[in-house]
Amino acid sequence: MFNAFERAVAFRYLRARKGERFVSVIAIFSLVGIALGVATLIIVMSVMNGFRQELLGRILGLNGHMGIYAADGGAMRDYDPVAAAIRAVPGVVMATPIVEGQVLLTSEQGGASGGLARGIKTEDLKAKAIIANNIRRGSLAGFEGEDAIVIGTGLANKLRVGVGDRVSLVSPQGRTTVLGTLPRVRAYRVAALFNVGMNEYDSTFAYLPMAAAQLFFQTGDAASQIEVFVQDPTRVRAVNTEIRRALGPDRPVRIVDWQDANSSFFNAVQVERNVMFLILTLIIIVAAFNIVSSLIMLVKDKGRDIAILRTMGATSGSILRIFLLCGASVGVMGTLIGFGLGLVFCLNIENIRQGLQSLTGTELFNAEVYFLSQLPAVVDPHEVAQVVLMGLGLSLLATVYPSWRAAKLDPVEALRNE
Repeated sequence: MFNAFERAVAFRYLRARKGERFVSVIAIFSLVGIALGVATLIIVMSVMNGFRQELLGRILGLNGHMGIYAADGGAMRDYDPVAAAIRAVPGVVMATPIVEGQVLLTSEQGGASGGLARGIKTEDLKAKAIIANNIRRGSLAGFEGEDAIVIGTGLANKLRVGVGDRVSLVSPQGRTTVLGTLPRVRAYRVAALFNVGMNEYDSTFAYLPMAAAQLFFQTGDAASQIEVFVQDPTRVRAVNTEIRRALGPDRPVRIVDWQDANSSFFNAVQVERNVMFLILTLIIIVAAFNIVSSLIMLVKDKGRDIAILRTMGATSGSILRIFLLCGASVGVMGTLIGFGLGLVFCLNIENIRQGLQSLTGTELFNAEVYFLSQLPAVVDPHEVAQVVLMGLGLSLLATVYPSWRAAKLDPVEALRNE
């Protein structure tokens, strides 16, 4: 497409001589602007992807994909037969009856914190990979009896307790006596500490054996709900229909899936992601305008050279390709630099964050605000390709008008004005 003559002239114009350095400086700023725009867009999109994926994985991993409740809103008495029927539904991986309630946790060391206590069978907790694979201290082997409890590391830090220490659970739903309502209080021994990497859960959740939770919350032989995990979380609506069909009209239930429970949260993340994409695209557009201005100044500066080239036999098409190559070189080089910079940053984003925190002495990613203990980044090849193609397209589009002006320059008028 570009012959040796056109390449030689274009690259010669890109190298500034004395008195032409201002045009070259604008071209350098254009290159840097496109590189930063592409890199920033790749980094932000990757972080937003990682943020959504990590939140989705942790929320669904700990809370289940669906919750099955009694239709009347009360406790579920026949939870074992219902769970067995749900497990037989195609696409269901696990159905776990649980008892849960809000509690106040206190310790002998003076710590206190609100939390969510969940009663679960020992074998079901061991089968919950997000808990079983993230035990930091202790063991689930001690999760049995009526005085065992498993809590998150964040909650343990608030209570200032470790494995083997005792924590007391206080239920706001106490028993009524002649002296008034007295809260229920019971002490439990910490059997293990878990850390799933999501601060909200590590600082809130506490697990009790099923029988111990039923005794503490005085539910009798009943469950609050049945947590259901499916093979494909995106198909929960189809599994929902199959579960209702399997249970039949004799067992009316209320089903809440993760899309209903967290729809506003994930919709907010998606909207923020789209807005960030539009905002950061403006960086590339501004850099493209810099290419336009630098090429127009270059055409003005090289008017005499263009006239001489035309009188020596260069065609208007050749002049057009020379200036297209000048602008395209800046755009392509800036896009490729931004592509490499963005990928390197994404691959080392957590190390970079730790380094910046050490240098500044400030916390750049508060786990209590962003829910996650680490900054995630998931690079989507399709999105990266889209960003790169957009950077190249805007850069090439910015060169069209100045190159066309250069090709239409009248050599007689150009030499007359010199």
